[in-house]
Amino acid sequence: MPVTASLWGINRQPPTRYVTLTRTRQLILGTANRHKARELALLLAPTGLALASLADLAERAEVDESGGSLAENARQKATVEAEYLRKWVLADDTGLEVDALGGAPGVRSARFAGPSADAEANRRRLLDELADVPLARRTAQFVCHLALADPSGSIRAESEGRCRGRIRFAPSGDGGFGYDSLFEVVEHGRTFAELGDSVKARLSHRARAVEGMIPQLLDLVAAGSWDEV
Repeated sequence: MPVTASLWGINRQPPTRYVTLTRTRQLILGTANRHKARELALLLAPTGLALASLADLAERAEVDESGGSLAENARQKATVEAEYLRKWVLADDTGLEVDALGGAPGVRSARFAGPSADAEANRRRLLDELADVPLARRTAQFVCHLALADPSGSIRAESEGRCRGRIRFAPSGDGGFGYDSLFEVVEHGRTFAELGDSVKARLSHRARAVEGMIPQLLDLVAAGSWDEV
């Protein structure tokens, strides 16, 4: 399925202002996670921007994600990397908020089981925390906050996307990453790890955040901001 179809809907074409730009401008995706970078690249492909991620670069800044919210962390990552690389950087911070846990793990999603925890350890801790919680109370949402910084480190655009669902009692599916195998989109009856790229790209928190970011990106390009900074 074409990337444009997965962003705008199977039977819809992207608006004419979202076709490939006449000049190539580079945008760095502020993540070294290749899974996340791939998702973002697919969603942003209709902009025509030349995309690269931190995983593709020989050098990048070290960012201490010390913010108290997803928005603060996204801004921090975008600002630090943009200043270091002297390029436009789009950074995100994404968290899983579980209602029965008071919104946890939230901003600590990537390190829920400890500072050096991997995805499997985080999933195990989440299941342990919800061990006695019935299905009806396992509601949750994924939240993605995006922040765009120019080469001077100034934040020029932000957007946020959310996707509601619930937490399964055990992982299911081989796709995705992080908590995807535990997060069920109820109306589809499948976890993110079981849904194909095209379906996930229509309804995920990241897709919704990108959909809100694209008009801002293209407005900045059209205004000449990419060439001025």
